[in-house]
Amino acid sequence: MRSLLISLGVGVVFGVGLLLSGMTQPAKVVNFLDVLGSWDPSLAFVMGGAIGVHFLAYRLVPRLAKPVCGEGWSLPTRRDVDLRLLGGAVLFGAGWGLGGYCPGPALTTAVAGASPTLLFTGAMLAAMAGFSVWESSRYNPLRGVQGRTGPPL
Repeated sequence: MRSLLISLGVGVVFGVGLLLSGMTQPAKVVNFLDVLGSWDPSLAFVMGGAIGVHFLAYRLVPRLAKPVCGEGWSLPTRRDVDLRLLGGAVLFGAGWGLGGYCPGPALTTAVAGASPTLLFTGAMLAAMAGFSVWESSRYNPLRGVQGRTGPPL
């Protein structure tokens, strides 16, 4: 129960931060991405602050014996850049640029019930579910797929 309350608190702080920074305003996000037009650099400060906090936390937190809410750390081990990573980055960037939302701000704004946000969030969740189904159908751990015997890429 304690970890759920901490997760809720962190989520609320994150959502309030998104609201205060303007990340939930699609027009502000699109103007930030429009460097050749009506560029609004204000979100660069928000992103810079987030990157700075993450940079410090990523180096300091693993020095702790264990997480505050959990049994162990779950840090990424892969360091390579492959086509799946690049393709995902392109899809994420295109969706962010066209819709003006990324997943966090979309979920935060969907709580207000605005139709465009609900449409975007519904499409995003449907795409995530579709990818999950497609991904799980690609790999059978008992027989592998297309000669592969390892985990899905």
